[in-house]
Amino acid sequence: MRLERAAGALGAFASDISLAEAARSATLFEAISSALDEHGVLFFRAQSLEPGSLEQLAGRFGSLEAHPAYPTVPGTRYVQVLESTAQAPSKIEAWHTDMTFRPDPPRITLLHAQVTPDIGGDTLWASTAAAYEGLSRPIKLLVDELRAVHDFRHGFAESLAEPGGAKRLADAIAQNPPVEHPVVLVHPSTGCRAIYVNSLFTTAICGLTSLESESLLELLCRHVVTEEYTVRLRWAPDTVAIWDNRSTQHKPVNDFFPRHRKMHRVTVAGDVV
Repeated sequence: MRLERAAGALGAFASDISLAEAARSATLFEAISSALDEHGVLFFRAQSLEPGSLEQLAGRFGSLEAHPAYPTVPGTRYVQVLESTAQAPSKIEAWHTDMTFRPDPPRITLLHAQVTPDIGGDTLWASTAAAYEGLSRPIKLLVDELRAVHDFRHGFAESLAEPGGAKRLADAIAQNPPVEHPVVLVHPSTGCRAIYVNSLFTTAICGLTSLESESLLELLCRHVVTEEYTVRLRWAPDTVAIWDNRSTQHKPVNDFFPRHRKMHRVTVAGDVV
């Protein structure tokens, strides 16, 4: 496998590797896992993967999990369908880390492009580890011991406001009450510290007044997405991105309406943080 860095803070394009083979090969998988620890997000072009192979590859990282709001590909348990059409356009476009509304958010996400628009539809990632290192020492000391609240309802507010949305998502709300996570996460493999709040799911920092919490959250969320901490991917069919949710955030760019975009996603279960 050859790697070419995609940006200064994170990201690499991987070539000379078949992900279908990596799903069956411990040696190839270990090369991917090691590169992911180093780069945070990996990009693979021209990967013709059946949903079952994507699920098998993801399973090498650990136990898999479903999502309460997305359907799955028939014949699979965990391959989620993320689709945007003219009739049902995508609503999520905020910077976020996947599913931090859970006590044990997913640690790895794999996304396989099925249908991509001819214009637009890129995704951006930001290194929350590089962003932490970019904080001043006084701010690091302030945030290191803090915890924050993450809420499913906050992230899916637009869907809940739709006619019938509250009823459709009632079970998901009941199964996902607000949770607390540390504001700074220590990566279990690399030991790096990373900012672990995001604008989509994080609602408050514990122990602070409303003004303090709002101000600090705004500072951290804006700081994470400073341009030098980011990388951008232009999708094409059969492109695969694999990223580490413990050290990155990402943002889809919804600039392709009314064009069609369809992705297959698998998330790897994490530990309680």
